[in-house]
Amino acid sequence: MEPFRSLPFLLLYVSAIAIAIAIASADSSHSLLRMRIAPAGGGGAADGLFCDSWRLSVETNNAGYWRTIPPKCLEIVATYVNGDRYLSDSDIIAVDCLSFAETVRIVGDKKDAWVFDIDETLLSNVPYYAVHGFGSEAFNETSFDEWVGLARAPPLPASLRLYDQLLGLGFQIVLLTGRSEIQRNATEKNLLLAGYHSWERIILRQTSDFGKPAVSYKSERRATLEAEGFRIYGNSGDQWSDLLGTPMADRSFKLPNPMYYIK
Repeated sequence: MEPFRSLPFLLLYVSAIAIAIAIASADSSHSLLRMRIAPAGGGGAADGLFCDSWRLSVETNNAGYWRTIPPKCLEIVATYVNGDRYLSDSDIIAVDCLSFAETVRIVGDKKDAWVFDIDETLLSNVPYYAVHGFGSEAFNETSFDEWVGLARAPPLPASLRLYDQLLGLGFQIVLLTGRSEIQRNATEKNLLLAGYHSWERIILRQTSDFGKPAVSYKSERRATLEAEGFRIYGNSGDQWSDLLGTPMADRSFKLPNPMYYIK
């Protein structure tokens, strides 16, 4: 082989080899990435990675409306809602809520409001969903209403702590739920047993609200509150339909819920 005759030619030759190696390495990396993110049906780590990404998609509302969780995510969802990660996620959100609440200048005329949803926001229905597939089964209104009537839903610890802190800051607490008026007694009983107290009012669906999308119903009720002079600084809910629509709170806080989606 004839030796290189000039330094520029040698540098050009070495650069070409380096580029070829980089391209081969990049192709290999891309292939590895595709293997890692593919939601293959092989179970194990692949399913775990897929379900983590699916849960992010539904929490950010990128997935839009969905009816049931993917069957292969049942164990992962069950582990999440029964585990420390769910509690930790809820704790962080409560801290964010309080950090904002402490910046609000409370007027003191009993019109400084914070709105809470109830189910999966103040009260946990995990005991009910534990025997109904953690969201892998289609929602059964009859059995859920029976559960509500028992008034046994436990509090979400982070929400109970935040609730008391907001009362201490001088906020008026308004509970805005998709439950129906006929469930008022059971709902109030459950809230009291869970440690909640001193709310300004509980708003439940009336007969005229049946069939309304949750976004419309809750927006209308927030509009009524504002018409009465309430200033809605914060709004906490586990569903995007708790938070979207007009008027909105100054700040809205989404709690995690990978078990169901309400329009």
